[in-house]
This record gives sequence, C-alpha cells and structure tokens, in this order.
Amino acid sequence: MRRMYYWLPPPYPIYPVSSPVPYQPYTSQSGQPSGQAQMQQPVAPPYMPPYFPPPPYPLRPEDELAMLEDYKKILEEDLREIQEELKSVEERIKELKRMLGQE
Repeated sequence: MRRMYYWLPPPYPIYPVSSPVPYQPYTSQSGQPSGQAQMQQPVAPPYMPPYFPPPPYPLRPEDELAMLEDYKKILEEDLREIQEELKSVEERIKELKRMLGQE
C-alpha cells in the first residue's frame, strides 16, 4: 500500500564533538606521592536535546484541495486492492472447508 507524506522532517542537527577535559576532583598535592598516576574518569557524550519537527505550514485552499483529491484516489486504489485480497482469502477458506468436508 502506498502512503502519502506531506513533508519530511529535517535531519537531526549535528553538534560538533568537542573533547571536554574530564572532571578531576580536587586533591591536595601534599597527601599524594609525586609518582602516583591518577586514574581518568570516563567522559559522557555531550547532551543532545530531542528534535521536534516544526508544525506543517498552512496550505492554501487550492493546494489542500488538490492534495486531498490525490489522497482520495490513493485510498480508493488501496481499498480496491484490499477488497480483491479479501475475496481471494474467502475463496481459499471455502476451498479448504470443501476439502475438509465441512461444507
């Protein structure tokens, strides 16, 4: 089945990835030997807010009418295809019932 989409949302914004300096808790140098290496904490990625697409632009009545007429044609075509499929399923059900002697 075909579906009609009126607009596509823009892609997610791409934020530049910076390499932030990891948080180092304050420790006094007098309490640590000078040769001891400090462990680095893993750095979380920067916060990316969710993307909400803008609302669709208002259409002129002529554009909306043309769009709705096209959409109606597509829906009618889909309906015909579904009705044909339903008929073939009903025929197969009858055939199977006949084979099983239920009819």
